[in-house]
Amino acid sequence: MISLIFFAPVILAVIALALPKRIISRIALLAPPLIYIMAAFAEYLKIEWYILPDWLMPYFQFDSVGLFFFTVMTLVFASVSVYSLFYFKSHSFTLKQESIYIAEIQFFVVAMAGVILAAHLALMWVFVEATTLTSALLIYFEKKKSSLEASWKYIYICSVGIALAFVGIILLTIGSRSIDSLFFTDLYNKASQINPFWLKVSFAFIFVGLGTKIGIAPIHAWLPDAHSEAPSPVSALLSGTLLNSALLGLLRVQKIFISAHLEGFSDFLFLLTGFLSLMISAVYMLRIKNYKRMLAYSSIENMGILFIGIALGKYGVFALMLHVLAHSLSKTSLFLTSGNILYLHKSKKIEPVSGLLMSDSRTGWLWIVSMLAIIGMPPFPIFLSKFLIVKALWMEGLSWLAVPFFLFLVIVAFGMANAVFKMAFGEAPADKNLINKNGFAAYAPQMVLLFILFIVGINISPQIYSFLNSAANFLR
Repeated sequence: MISLIFFAPVILAVIALALPKRIISRIALLAPPLIYIMAAFAEYLKIEWYILPDWLMPYFQFDSVGLFFFTVMTLVFASVSVYSLFYFKSHSFTLKQESIYIAEIQFFVVAMAGVILAAHLALMWVFVEATTLTSALLIYFEKKKSSLEASWKYIYICSVGIALAFVGIILLTIGSRSIDSLFFTDLYNKASQINPFWLKVSFAFIFVGLGTKIGIAPIHAWLPDAHSEAPSPVSALLSGTLLNSALLGLLRVQKIFISAHLEGFSDFLFLLTGFLSLMISAVYMLRIKNYKRMLAYSSIENMGILFIGIALGKYGVFALMLHVLAHSLSKTSLFLTSGNILYLHKSKKIEPVSGLLMSDSRTGWLWIVSMLAIIGMPPFPIFLSKFLIVKALWMEGLSWLAVPFFLFLVIVAFGMANAVFKMAFGEAPADKNLINKNGFAAYAPQMVLLFILFIVGINISPQIYSFLNSAANFLR
């Protein structure tokens, strides 16, 4: 299935560009997520179907944590693909424009799949850089002055970060001369042979480099602009999958530290930047005026929570995996719903938007329920993942950190709820033309994602628990 994961979307994208016809564009849009769903099921059921040259096989793998992140990416990818049908309709794009958008989406997703499946550190770096180039085109897709500025800011900051990560890989190579390999399995198995000094220095560079892609504070400057200026389905991909793929790269490097018994050094950096991200998100959330930027700062907050989970070792790693799933699905639902709001009110500002429940009740309720899911109201699973992180703080002897942890979460939740409820329950718009029923594609993806979250929140079945736990075992 690995060959289909990489080649099928690219081939379909090229065909869509060469033959801009509606039926071809729809196939190119909807077939790749179906292929990815099949691939995830095949790997989960241990069905091997690899059609790659023998020399290429060692460079890609489907380990337990890779399968987990790939599955989350597939859920977001499928939701975005369906929602894009409404996005095309609402913007009245030509077939050529649709084909370009579809091709850029496919190239972006293939790059993220490469990051997730890469079994070689340098190869993973190549795909991380590819995600920057492919996603920058999507951020600028609507060709506005503000989106052009956001794209260049994104390219510049992330390229500097990725360059630092490359320096880190070179330093790691210096420290691991006796291993003479950058395959992750070799680095894990022979981590004790890596010079501790060079390993720590290399981690500092890789941490900053991949941390820039993740959008962790204080190296997050690109994220609010890119998320707010990109088309809403692209924002969903950026928050729900791009950040995760870069995070997985950092988890693989953290595994080297765990194998070398040096995780105390890296855990401190994760904990420090995690709480700094929570603090910055809380400060900005209280004075936010743009609802897409609000969602962007929420992403920074949740990346901070994930970093805290990494720092808590075996006690926090299950919470980390559960939070990755919950954040990705709920944030995708929020960004897609923000596309409905932008279509109805033609503004990204919070102030002009009111009476969503009157102008489009389904959008209004999706906006409210998705917000409740992201701030962790029961029964949604973010409530459980945050609870488990607090428990992990206690188990690690860091119970005093639960106080600022709760404080920042409450501030962020208050800021988001204040904006969302104002937008949903305000007075109905005077312009009756705002009252609109957008169609199946504008609501169905969010409903499915929220349903999945609800099911996981009320009952983590043995199959789901096993899936999460197998991914968590990667760092144990």
